[in-house]
Formats: sequence, structure tokens, C-alpha cells
Amino acid sequence: MIDDFAKEYLHGDLREIREAMLGKLDGLSEYDVRRPLTATGTNLLGLVKHLSVGESRYLGEVFGRPFPEPVPRWDDLGQRGTDMWATEHETREEITGRYRRVWVHSDATIGALAVDSPGYVPWWPRPDVLLFNVLVHVLTETSRHAGHADILREQLDGKVEIDAEGMARRGQDAAFWENRCAEIERAAKAAGQTTA
Repeated sequence: MIDDFAKEYLHGDLREIREAMLGKLDGLSEYDVRRPLTATGTNLLGLVKHLSVGESRYLGEVFGRPFPEPVPRWDDLGQRGTDMWATEHETREEITGRYRRVWVHSDATIGALAVDSPGYVPWWPRPDVLLFNVLVHVLTETSRHAGHADILREQLDGKVEIDAEGMARRGQDAAFWENRCAEIERAAKAAGQTTA
């Protein structure tokens, strides 16, 4: 049945992107996984923390299956944004471990419910949802943040993932990428001059 296929397909993609997200932390120091890498403070460990909070809500309380550990309330304005970074008292192991426990809880919710099971997202303008809607949302959000993590990791040490065509940065030396960036810069400047 297409419903079962859709649920398993989305769930499979979610499992893969979760692992890719955690892989962005591999081999980095405590400082590098925590330090702000954008003007708004975006950092790798904060993205993982944020995803664990979001997924625990969407695939937990939205379906009447709250995650068994404390999670900041969605309507607590004083807590807004604290899920986007790790304090010095939170360890990498705590945050990644919680994310993995959220997966187990979410996977149980996905397994227990039909793809058309109803849920309620009080912070959405159209709060009545189905598991399908929430699976798409969680997969989209996780993928979006994994894309952020791709860029942050590349900025830190040049590590990149394999792209959709199976091509990777491997086999190309630093000179190749320096020349490629120079070529892109030349094209950008030329385009900027023609539109001015």
C-alpha cells in the first residue's frame, strides 16, 4: 500500500540524515563543535541539540506520546533559542546521547502509528496534522540543518560529504579547489559588472 511505502520511505530518509548530522561532529574538538560560526551563533553541537528538541516534540507530544525526558516548553519565551547552543556544562556525549534517545522514541511513534494518524501541533497555524505531515516536516528540518552543518564543517576543516552524483572532493588537491574558487570569483565579478 502506498501509505506504508510513504511512511517507510520518509522514515528511512530520516534515519540516514540523522546519522549524517551526527557525523559532522566526528574528529572535531570540543571548541570547534561549539563555537559560533555565523553572525547569529550557529554551531554544530547546537544544531544537534536543536534537532533533538524539535524531533522530541514533533514525534512525541504532537501525537500524545511525550518524550520521557525534560524538554523546554514550546511556549516558554524565556527558553527560546537556548536549544541552539551548548553550555559549558553540557557535554557532547549528553547532547548526542539525548539525540539518539529521541530517535528511539520517535522511531517507536512512527512504528506504532499509521501514516494518516492524527496529531496536533499547537504552534502551527493549521494545528490538525497527520503523521505524514509531521514526517515530512521533521525530514525537511533535519535535512535543512544538515545542510547548514555541511557548510559549517567545510568552513572548519574542508571536510565535505559525497554529493548526489556520488562525486566527492576526494582526488582533488588544494590547488584544484583554489583554482575552482578563483574561477567562480571571476564569473561572479564579471556577472556583477554586466548587471551594474
